[in-house]
Amino acid sequence: MSLDTVVEDIREEARARAEEIREEADAEADDIVAEAEDDADRIREQKLAEVERQIEREREQTLSSAKLEAKQERLGARRDVLEDVREDVETAIGDLDDDRRRDLTETLLEATLSEFDDDADVVVATREADLDLLEDLLEGRDAEVGDPVDCLGGVVGESDTSRVRVNNTFDSVLEDVWDDELKNLSERLFDQ
Repeated sequence: MSLDTVVEDIREEARARAEEIREEADAEADDIVAEAEDDADRIREQKLAEVERQIEREREQTLSSAKLEAKQERLGARRDVLEDVREDVETAIGDLDDDRRRDLTETLLEATLSEFDDDADVVVATREADLDLLEDLLEGRDAEVGDPVDCLGGVVGESDTSRVRVNNTFDSVLEDVWDDELKNLSERLFDQ
């Protein structure tokens, strides 16, 4: 065997070994690339799922916020309507005709006076516009007219001797009725 043949065999062996290493490297590179692509796909899917969850959370928050705002708007509108109804009722009470006002005031006056002892010095007050009516209703009774009070009508009775104060104004009656009937009124107005 000549030296050229040995050299050529070594070269051939080296080429074969180099080709084998290159093929192994290519295969390893393909595996690394495939693994990297799998990792990238997995990461992309995780990120997409994360983004979708975030979008869903933000959508739910926005929806909840919008529902709350709409509910507050409805409640505000209902409160405004109820305030308007209350103002209309107060106006109607203020505009009662003389006979009806007299009947109601007399009923409230009798209820007020019944709360005091017979020997009590009772002072009864009403609104400025009803002072003459009150004087007429108190005629023959053991009570006197007091200074006018700011109210829609009715009477307020006080006695220093018994330390009692009875508020039977239209305002106080309206307040009691309003508190008792607000739920029913709201249901009738808003069909709940």
